[in-house]
Amino acid sequence: MVTEYVKAIPAKAEDFSEWYTAVCLRAELADYSPIRGMMVVRPYGWAIWEGIQGWLDPRLKATGHVNAAFPVLMPESLLQLEAQHVKGFAPQVAWVTQGGDEPLAERLAVRPTSEAIMMPMYAKWVQSYRDLPVLIVQWNSVVRWEKSTRLFLRTTEFFWHEGHTAHRTEEEAVGECRAILELYRELLESVLAIPVLAGRKPPSERFAGADDTYTLEALMPDSQAIQAGTTHYLGQNFGKAFQVKFLDQDNQEKYVWTTSWAVSTRLIGALVMAHGDDRGLVLPPAIAPHQVVIVPIQRKAGGADAAGVGEAAAALAKQLGTRFRVMVDDREHYTPGWKFNEWEMRGVPIRLEIGPREVAKGEVVLVRRTGGDKEAVPMERLTERLALALDEVQADLHERGRRFLNEHITAASSVEEIGALIADRRGFVRVGWCESQECEDQIRERTGASPRLIPLDDRPEGACVVCGRPSRATVYYARAY
Repeated sequence: MVTEYVKAIPAKAEDFSEWYTAVCLRAELADYSPIRGMMVVRPYGWAIWEGIQGWLDPRLKATGHVNAAFPVLMPESLLQLEAQHVKGFAPQVAWVTQGGDEPLAERLAVRPTSEAIMMPMYAKWVQSYRDLPVLIVQWNSVVRWEKSTRLFLRTTEFFWHEGHTAHRTEEEAVGECRAILELYRELLESVLAIPVLAGRKPPSERFAGADDTYTLEALMPDSQAIQAGTTHYLGQNFGKAFQVKFLDQDNQEKYVWTTSWAVSTRLIGALVMAHGDDRGLVLPPAIAPHQVVIVPIQRKAGGADAAGVGEAAAALAKQLGTRFRVMVDDREHYTPGWKFNEWEMRGVPIRLEIGPREVAKGEVVLVRRTGGDKEAVPMERLTERLALALDEVQADLHERGRRFLNEHITAASSVEEIGALIADRRGFVRVGWCESQECEDQIRERTGASPRLIPLDDRPEGACVVCGRPSRATVYYARAY
């Protein structure tokens, strides 16, 4: 019989980095592979990613987007066609130089992102305004040769979906970026229960080759920001570089306006950090692979089911399974206490306990992962109470995050004050900026923070925090992953 409880993890407040890694490993979200910087996403972690995909995919299809697949390799000559794009990605590109026993005549880049392999196809497919818009998404992995890696947050290979669209007008392309950003915001806030700030990146932080990058920024409990989703307005840069042209209604040949956008498995890392505690992972019910775990409590592990506990647990799972994602942990050689600890580590939102006493009384004990007293619930009221409890957990996690975010946005009137607030782990620091790169560089060098976003509804007031000239933008600074 296994009696050992799930091993302890470091305290979150004492060693956030070690705590994070321990939760990822012990909740069996991911593991290290034999290849440096590449992780194995384990079934439980992949189930969360499937939940994200399952939420996004039908909503994208409902707005006319379609899925496709493009090669993982691209010729170096294609990658070099858009100068800013290749400059931005060159340090991270992995190259294939030999096929079988023969050296290749031209190096092939392992996909860091797919503009350079998709745009040549768009050039073949788009001839007329009638062929637009092109709204293609692919679910895949990409490789970026990172020097320093952490599970989910920054790995050499990671999984995402990447949308690449081509439009007839600038207005359509910008509208696409804003619409997808709002979809991502709904995913983050309503499903993952992670409040975010929405805005534009300053030029220094834009995607390589973009005219504008829109971003969602979340704040983690260690007061570092994480980029949770981006959409990129690429203007006509890629249309011109790859000669994606069309004959418009006015009989004039024009270049397409394009966008690209993505969220990735980095969101799983954000989930761990945003909601986890000293007992492990805490999952919002909307994304949890198992919303409810039922733990039958026998008189002793491996004992006979004299009171009909196992049968009652199975019947309960069948009843609840039509509405909720339910599993029964009926493993005989683990004690109930061990199971309680394990499922808390895995972040299941609700645990239901049922033993001989509960069977006799026609009730079940409900325990919320986010805390509170144990609650005895009559069987006839269980479905209704369970639905309410799951909503309570979801709302509780979002409210905790919203409160933390609001409490960690402060304004600064000098570079010294920015540095002090950042050192004090105050999160986002809001400042005025004249839009001079020199002033931005001074803030970076003197504070260790980076400019995370300019709010979408920005109405700049006051003076630049560095030079004192009139402010032309409001910028939120933070240390970031």
